[in-house]
Amino acid sequence: MPVTTTAKRALRSSKKKESINKIILGKLEAAVRAARKGKTAEKILKAVSLADRAAKKKVIHKKRAARIKSQLTRLLPKATKSQGKTSKKK
Repeated sequence: MPVTTTAKRALRSSKKKESINKIILGKLEAAVRAARKGKTAEKILKAVSLADRAAKKKVIHKKRAARIKSQLTRLLPKATKSQGKTSKKK
């Protein structure tokens, strides 16, 4: 148990931060599971957004967020034809 008043305050604040971080991480993990199971663009984009937010709030490391996003974007359905590329005429 902390003895000084500042240590007591630090303990209270760290407990609050821990509970908030658990909530954020739980939502992220649930969204990632749903995205991998459902494989719809909407679910994947929601999970990517939650990963970005968790990294921004430093709940997870930014490289972990990048790895999660990379794995999820591979699950996105491919477009039938690439419309951006056109052939040049001479």
